[in-house]
Amino acid sequence: MTIATAEALPDLQPHGGPDGLSTNAAWTERYTSSLMNTFGPPKRVFVRGEGAQVWDADGARYLDLFAGIAVNALGHAHPLIVQAVTAQLTTLGHVSNFYATAPQIALAERLVHLAAPAGDIEAKVFFCNSGAEANEAAFKLSRLTGRTKLVATEGGFHGRTLGALALTGKPAIREPFLPLPGEVVFIPYGDTAALEAAIDDETAAFIVEPVQGERGVQPAPPGYLTAARAITARHGALLVLDEVQTGIGRTGSWFRYQAEAEHNGGWQPDVISLAKGLGGGLPIGASIALGRAAELFTPGAHGSTFAGNPIACAAGLAVLYAIERDGLLENVTTVGAQLRDGILALDHPAVTEVRGAGLLLAFELAEPVAAALADAALDAGFIINAVTPQAIRLAPPLNLTAAQADEFLAALPALLDAHASTSGSN
Repeated sequence: MTIATAEALPDLQPHGGPDGLSTNAAWTERYTSSLMNTFGPPKRVFVRGEGAQVWDADGARYLDLFAGIAVNALGHAHPLIVQAVTAQLTTLGHVSNFYATAPQIALAERLVHLAAPAGDIEAKVFFCNSGAEANEAAFKLSRLTGRTKLVATEGGFHGRTLGALALTGKPAIREPFLPLPGEVVFIPYGDTAALEAAIDDETAAFIVEPVQGERGVQPAPPGYLTAARAITARHGALLVLDEVQTGIGRTGSWFRYQAEAEHNGGWQPDVISLAKGLGGGLPIGASIALGRAAELFTPGAHGSTFAGNPIACAAGLAVLYAIERDGLLENVTTVGAQLRDGILALDHPAVTEVRGAGLLLAFELAEPVAAALADAALDAGFIINAVTPQAIRLAPPLNLTAAQADEFLAALPALLDAHASTSGSN
């Protein structure tokens, strides 16, 4: 068998574009001619990264305050992830789930310990490849309770597959794909009375995000998750917490719900959905089931060819190790507060609110100019996200430094003055 040499591989190095186009423009032209139009044309084509910095095909440098939608927990090209993935790839890349690998088992054990550190409740993990798949697994688990009614929240986002989309309370992305599976009732987010009225003895599960990321980083009101645990338990329904965006240290604790639960009797959900930051850039998702939910899946009930892939699991282990070794939960809390307080201290008329937790933040704008502000920030060398027409989301790597946070805070006033002031937007 002949092994392909590096010379036989496609040339992916940046080069000047044809017809006077910049390299970014040349790559974008190739993108639009070969990829389906699901995202629109890319704003930049990135070629390398280091920590919280990335460089585009034209050589421009950016401070990444979005981390691939809260995915790159350790930033770009982190040495531990590079080492872990390289070492694993030289031994086993894939074996299917007819067999097991050490990284798969070790990562499952770590997640079980993080979700149930006292060991007083059974917990088991189903690995998959994305947050949508993690929520699909939770959906299927709920069916095995013998019930079919599901309760979800308006404005919630749980994924784009048909099952996950059925749980997503965003009509604009749901309606083109109706009818969707499931008997799903949507209620206002954070409304305990509405939750009490919706959950009954026929309810299989209530799925909720501790922070609604795609709705503009809207945290659940204090006590809401605790009330949800009590209500679902009273009716024998599963409580599914979608921590795809908030999990793995993003808000300053391993899982967002723990910040509330530890002050309210140490309660546990039935299912935790994870993805994004877990792989530090590699595609991996997980559903952690606790208590009675841990035994609902039996052989043949669910599966995935790539689930628990040893390369992705090795990356996940590296992420968890680095977060502990480098004290990143504390860094998330400290630098997150620095960003929040720094934006508030600007006292800029274009900013009406700052909300969120840890390094999942949003600042609300007085006018619907978030997209223009995000574009201007990109031109100035900062990657931020216009999560709604009036809100900018920040979800940088968990190891963002105080100096990098200050770099953004120093540039923000001029950006707001030029692109988001109430007078300039009229």
